[in-house]
Amino acid sequence: MSLQGLAPVLNADTRLLILGSFPGVRSLALQQYYGHPQNQFWRILGTLWQVDLRALDYPQRLQALLSRGVGLWDVYAACEREGSLDADIRQAQLNDLASLRQRCPSLALIAHNGGESFRHARHTRALGLPVCRLPSSSPANASQRLEHKVQAWGEALRQAGLL
Repeated sequence: MSLQGLAPVLNADTRLLILGSFPGVRSLALQQYYGHPQNQFWRILGTLWQVDLRALDYPQRLQALLSRGVGLWDVYAACEREGSLDADIRQAQLNDLASLRQRCPSLALIAHNGGESFRHARHTRALGLPVCRLPSSSPANASQRLEHKVQAWGEALRQAGLL
């Protein structure tokens, strides 16, 4: 099944861009980044900022990110996939990652959310910015405890000057 990704959530003030791989079935159906209730993305950032992001409606969540200098996007613009697993992604088309320097002149760090996204770190490193790999917020990454994820994500926010 051919799928189209979500539009980027970023602006000129974005200092940290979090790059996922490609939205899961639930996220695509809702047209929301990290829409699966078991995905820990909103919980991780909410813990770090001491704000219950999950209690906000989606536009308010995005505003909370942007106002704190955090942007969202995925490495893939489109792909073929049955289900939500990264391992099932086929015929993937990359997003225009080269445009990030123009779109986000304040960008200080690119953080890949999980291994599939990080496979494309060569493209983000080519921008001349620091790049890191975050432990995936996906429910498929159940082997790592939430506390470990919060610590690692907090380090990325500090590196970008946002915590």
